Amino acid sequence: MKILCIGDVCGSIGCKMLEKHMSRIKREHGIDFIVVNGENSADGNGIMPQSADWLLNIGADVITGGNHSFRREEIFPYYENNPCVLRPHNLKVADYGSGYYLADLGCTKIAVINLSGKIYLDRHDADNPFIVADELLNKARQDGANIILVDFHAEATSEKRAMGFYLDGKVSAVFGTHTHVRTADLQILPEGTGYITDLGMTGPKNSVLGVKSEIIINRLKSNDMSRFELADGPCMINGCIFEIDEKTGKTIGVTPIYYE
Repeated sequence: MKILCIGDVCGSIGCKMLEKHMSRIKREHGIDFIVVNGENSADGNGIMPQSADWLLNIGADVITGGNHSFRREEIFPYYENNPCVLRPHNLKVADYGSGYYLADLGCTKIAVINLSGKIYLDRHDADNPFIVADELLNKARQDGANIILVDFHAEATSEKRAMGFYLDGKVSAVFGTHTHVRTADLQILPEGTGYITDLGMTGPKNSVLGVKSEIIINRLKSNDMSRFELADGPCMINGCIFEIDEKTGKTIGVTPIYYE
């Protein structure tokens, strides 16, 4: 089974880019299941019902979240009515939604887990992601999941790498999100878990993590705290494909993707 994982989609410009290329990506690679990180898919930060609907209509089977999942109050009831739209399970900001979803495809069951890191994110409201991972793994096993995927939305590469090795052999794949720059460490870990520290982002390539570069430069150089604005211009899609053996739940192939 080939599972496509797409890095943080930035605003409507990122949604449009993904919409433009999704059918081609699915056709060229024979994709069976799609996970998209959509915590920044709304213009102006966060995720909104409209942007979530957009990603689902494009073809996402599951939308994962991150530290901006609770930025917009309009999304709160949406989480309750759309269990395939996740937010990090270990965040205690609000009692809405879940970081766990079980997709029953008939031939196989896929569990998707969404967690937030703590290092450098100053998430004092977050439970320990390693302990919560154990709890959700037990749930996935009880639910009969053949394949288990983990989106670990975290800042520190060390925390992400540690989570990858902690879950090696226990889950099918661990992919990091949040930092918007795709890392070069895509690999199969010793016990058969597919891994990448960060998928990268889907959005304007001539930007600083999706934001107009001059805004970030002025903030860093002159402490100008102007509001972030998404950049425009040419876009890119970043992500990777995990090929997973349905019988063993192990990753047998990993392929990065990049589209302009």
